[in-house]
Amino acid sequence: MPQGTIKSFDHGTRSGSLVLDDMTEFAYDTATFQASALAELRIGQRVRFDLEGSGDDRRVTNLQLVSL
Repeated sequence: MPQGTIKSFDHGTRSGSLVLDDMTEFAYDTATFQASALAELRIGQRVRFDLEGSGDDRRVTNLQLVSL
C-alpha cells in the first residue's frame, strides 16, 4: 500500500490531492474521502492508500491515515 502526503483538501467538496515521495501527484474525489470515514484531512498529513486502474486512469481508493 503506497504512502503519500496530503497536498490539498477542500472542506466544501471533501476532495483534494496527495503527493508521493517521488512527487507524483494524485487527486482523490469526494466519494473516496467519504468512504474513508475520516472527519477531515490536513495539509502535510501522511496517508496510505490503494491505486486502482492503470496509466493515466489510476485513482486513489481506500484512504487511511498513517499512525505513528
